[in-house]
Amino acid sequence: MNGEILLDNNVTTSAPLSKPIEIYVFVDPLCTNSWALQPLLRRLQVEYERYFTMKIVLRTSLTKTNLGCFVNSNDAEACDKNHPAFPSIALKAAEFQGKRAGFRFLSKLFEYAYLKKRNVLSYSVLVEIAESICLDVDEFVLDFSSHHVVRSLQVDLHLANEMEVEDAPSFVFFNENIEDEGLKVNGLHSYEIYEQILEEMVGYEITPDAPPTLDELFQLFDSLSTKEIADIYNIPEKAAERELKKLLLLQKIERLPLSNMTLWRKRRLH
Repeated sequence: MNGEILLDNNVTTSAPLSKPIEIYVFVDPLCTNSWALQPLLRRLQVEYERYFTMKIVLRTSLTKTNLGCFVNSNDAEACDKNHPAFPSIALKAAEFQGKRAGFRFLSKLFEYAYLKKRNVLSYSVLVEIAESICLDVDEFVLDFSSHHVVRSLQVDLHLANEMEVEDAPSFVFFNENIEDEGLKVNGLHSYEIYEQILEEMVGYEITPDAPPTLDELFQLFDSLSTKEIADIYNIPEKAAERELKKLLLLQKIERLPLSNMTLWRKRRLH
């Protein structure tokens, strides 16, 4: 494979500028299937984001009655050091710094939990995650221990109940016709299934955008596996690895070898 294939960034589209579909994605930070959903979500964003807006919603086993006990103190240090609710609370605290911050925090949370095998129930680890993606850590700590985070979690619980979502991951698709019911898709399915559903909801043939350059891709996502990159560019993993090694030699990215896969991320200045 030559570099021109990966670096092609021409995009042609006949779709309208408005985004006709709204997608609610229900996830559980402690669910392995929700983690497995992440590469699929990223590819959907790269190829079809001009057709939809996406909202990540938490669907966890937490209840309204056991949320308040974690934020009664103004000092998050006074909370229990470890608790199953902490990842959900931390994600909401990150979202207060913007939708993109929330996406990045969730991605890094999955990386810490399932690839680095870190204890994401730990308050100190969650603060470390916030630092690693360059959030305002002081603001994150304040939000973590605020009642605003409880209200945000309760909104998510309400949405899950209203849409009758019982499992994570689940998708609920809505089109522009407010009288139409949403289309709920439970569980984890192949990428092609979500493509087909999106096209049916849009009502006309959809075409994927050409992927961005590798440099631009690493601006969008904090870290990516070799397989994710191969899927996005529709090339073999060996070909993707060759292109990644070129950026590695140019010191534009870093290689993070883990026990069962290799991650790549934009090189950071120390």
